[in-house]
Amino acid sequence: MTTESELYGLILIGGSSTRMGRDKAAIQYHDKPQAQYLFEVLRSFLPNTFVSVRQGQTCDFTDLVIEDALDTKGPINGILSAMTAHPDKGWLVLACDLPLVSERTIRQLIHARDPKKMATAFAGESNLPEPLMAIWEPASFTNLRKHHLDEGKNCPRKFLINSDIRLIQPQDEMELFNANSPEEYQKAKEWIG
Repeated sequence: MTTESELYGLILIGGSSTRMGRDKAAIQYHDKPQAQYLFEVLRSFLPNTFVSVRQGQTCDFTDLVIEDALDTKGPINGILSAMTAHPDKGWLVLACDLPLVSERTIRQLIHARDPKKMATAFAGESNLPEPLMAIWEPASFTNLRKHHLDEGKNCPRKFLINSDIRLIQPQDEMELFNANSPEEYQKAKEWIG
């Protein structure tokens, strides 16, 4: 029987924001930097919420940071670094480029959690798992490390596609919208109002 491990939160802000042309974590959709906004929302559910940063990156709104521990790029570094720091915890992971995510959607994900699976993830585009708005269970740690370090694969979505996960439908698909370019930023600003 699998017992449910404590759940921690992780906001991923370590990307280079190349397509956006400026730091996505610093963009303000809700009258404060997006990373800080998501951190505060997630922390209202999960007091042990951390910010994932790349090596040498700083965070000015909390000292609860986990620096990338691997010499690789991409969100898999942040996820694996958090799991390395606290391997016995589940991780609710949110990317900083999700401007429309709401408390309702975070609550839905937490309530849908299945600790017997490798992860619980929303079904995104083409009904594929959204790895950057998902709960990663401790059981996935060893396999994710193998996927990345031994097999040289960097895509957390491909890992989830090939793993035993719980896939759930979002109440509002718009909340999975990623703003990665200036055009997508403008769309998000219009939708938020």
